Amino acid sequence: MLQQTRAAAAIPYYEDFLRRFPDVHALASAPEQDVLAAWAGLGYYSRARNLYRAAVAISSRGSFPSTLDGIRTLPGVGPYTAAAVASIAFGVPAAVLDGNVLRVLARLTADGSDIGSAAARTRFQETAQSLLDPKQPGDFNQAMMELGATVCLPGGPLCLVCPVSAHCEARALGRQSEFPVKLRKSSPIDETLDLVVVRHGPGILMRQRTASNRRLAGFWELPTLKDLPDAADLIFVGQFRHSIVNHRYSVRVYTGRIANTEDMEWVEPIDGGSRPISTMARKALRLCPIC
Repeated sequence: MLQQTRAAAAIPYYEDFLRRFPDVHALASAPEQDVLAAWAGLGYYSRARNLYRAAVAISSRGSFPSTLDGIRTLPGVGPYTAAAVASIAFGVPAAVLDGNVLRVLARLTADGSDIGSAAARTRFQETAQSLLDPKQPGDFNQAMMELGATVCLPGGPLCLVCPVSAHCEARALGRQSEFPVKLRKSSPIDETLDLVVVRHGPGILMRQRTASNRRLAGFWELPTLKDLPDAADLIFVGQFRHSIVNHRYSVRVYTGRIANTEDMEWVEPIDGGSRPISTMARKALRLCPIC
């Protein structure tokens, strides 16, 4: 949950998630729609799907894998997570490489390569592995991550209290603020989106994204104005902004009537949390609670 998400935002989701799914077997036996509903609002929903699939795999085999390669076979587990779990839980000598460790290594070696490039990350991974204490890999990895999180800070590194400052090439050059180097991402894409809230009794007209959708597969969302060419009696109720990765949406919300409801259903959005509703739809519905 903490990947791409602040701890303050994740904690209530984490606590609720553990209440719903107290162990790996409870998670593995739950319907995927329930898992997505518990995750709704956190974003980056591939994390929830991978966590669910990993639980199914672990439950099926009867235990959690204890080798680096075995952990890597779990859905959603990449090199960093595998190395962290393998070293801390099982003492496997595998070095971690997250953003904090990358920053420490870039300054330690005064490496000006773009840390977003695959070649640079491979080189940094090799450097991290060469520095790893094989007798205490878990402690060493946690120390490296903590060093980056509390001392070798992004904005202003605390070099005077750094335990490895004497070995830091960037500090020796007086250029520690120049590392790490990360090239700018592509410019954000601005889009305008018109959503329509159509009510019928307690139900609201919504549609479910298919499993083939790359984003929010299985989630329920409001139709857009383009989806409803025969919408009538449109009334503007408000607008809000919403960001997804590098897309910045300006969302306008309307109410209206519709005759043709093909490919859509009447849904009660607040139905015990068993139905995953997109965050954008939730924001739109908050603008018109009684419309």
